[in-house]
Amino acid sequence: MCQYDPPVSVADVIEAHRAAGRDFEAAGVRSFVREAGQGPVVVCVHGVPSSSFLYRKVVDELAARGVRGVAFDLPGLGLAERPEEFDYSWTGLGRFCVAAVDALGLDRFHLLLHDIGGPVGLELAAALPDRVRSITLTNTMVEVDTFKRPWIMAPFAQRGIGELWLAGMRGPAVTRLTYWTSIENRDGITKDEVAAYAELLRREDGGRAFLRIMRSFELTREKRDLYVATLRDARHAVQVVWGAKDPTLTLKREGERVRLAAGVDQIYELPARHFLQEDQAPALAERVAALADAQLPDTKDHDTSPLRGS
Repeated sequence: MCQYDPPVSVADVIEAHRAAGRDFEAAGVRSFVREAGQGPVVVCVHGVPSSSFLYRKVVDELAARGVRGVAFDLPGLGLAERPEEFDYSWTGLGRFCVAAVDALGLDRFHLLLHDIGGPVGLELAAALPDRVRSITLTNTMVEVDTFKRPWIMAPFAQRGIGELWLAGMRGPAVTRLTYWTSIENRDGITKDEVAAYAELLRREDGGRAFLRIMRSFELTREKRDLYVATLRDARHAVQVVWGAKDPTLTLKREGERVRLAAGVDQIYELPARHFLQEDQAPALAERVAALADAQLPDTKDHDTSPLRGS
């Protein structure tokens, strides 16, 4: 067991994050959720290397727009438990999401998906199609059978190299790397908040569960077909919102591939990098709230035609 002892200032950031949410249990796993607001529910699914911490600003911005934002930690990440025997594939994480929305009492909801939270959230949508009202895709992947891992994440998939790469994620170097890959406007986030991402990744297991997630990607044609079919389901609206300056999942390649897979006419571009939730939370929340508002409760079959072609 690795000792978890981050610098005091970073620990304060994490403790403030913990104090803003609560624990809950789903599928036999203790996890953590942050939520704010009332009204239509938006379930925010994170990817890697992040957690519900990524959405701390977004849930508040959603609440300010009359929407209830809900962001929970996937097993193995953030403040969630990291059981040795858990299935950390996208299938397994998707099953946890199904259990989580039930445990949190969420009947009908919209989805906001990011990074591998895209495939994981689409597992949820495929399992509960009648409960999903809309899907917003941000800096993620859909055609997973041809997906190429960004160079910065590729080492984690390799045994030995991944452990060394993770151990080196400390100090000013990782802060600079996070800024370069993920943060366009540095005025909105402190260095301690940037460092909190790495600490929330490692925690008490030293990041072993994270590495298992990275080595359990299901890059198959079967999954690609499932995700595309789920996005094309006429029961919910779909939009693509992209951090246009993301150097890892680029707008030109992955953004356009996601747009085509989703069958929508446009991408809503924001001046952000990979973590658009950090410096474009108001604009992102505005797009999500607008889509949620357009899906009236009594709309037959969740008619999406006005939004898919807008």
